[in-house]
Amino acid sequence: MSRGFVKEDDQEEAPLIPPRAALPDGATNYVTPHGLQQLQEERDQLESEIANLDEEDDRERRRALALLNGKFNLLTDRLNTARVLEPESQNHDEVRFGASVTYTVNGSGKPIEIQLVGVDEADVKKNKIAFTAPIAKALTGKKIGEETVLHLGKEERLLQVKAVTYK
Repeated sequence: MSRGFVKEDDQEEAPLIPPRAALPDGATNYVTPHGLQQLQEERDQLESEIANLDEEDDRERRRALALLNGKFNLLTDRLNTARVLEPESQNHDEVRFGASVTYTVNGSGKPIEIQLVGVDEADVKKNKIAFTAPIAKALTGKKIGEETVLHLGKEERLLQVKAVTYK
């Protein structure tokens, strides 16, 4: 059918589906056991929303369903590539995936604690940092007492590892 015979009102735009947290090309999708549980709970929630979608208007129902299905497909891809790393199985003498690490910046006395987690579990407000973040990369492999330099553009910060724990 020629486009000239289609009413403008019949044209539905595809919904914009928000992307998941960035995972660099070729990077393994590491997750903690807690991170895997969060992804599974998110999947269950989306399945429930899809099954219980209560939208009277057909057009709005199609849009809502397309959005939910798009989110579900992205989540399913992330779950299918997830590789669980048990923090307890890591070398406890150094900073690795799943570690909670306490460090200081530029010799200041104020310690900072973060946990290195998967990209979907990362939450700065909870001090959970993705293993792909520059600070996580700078700290990975370091032992208690070791120092590393974090490059932030032209600025450099000296980080010193004070403690490493696995919870």
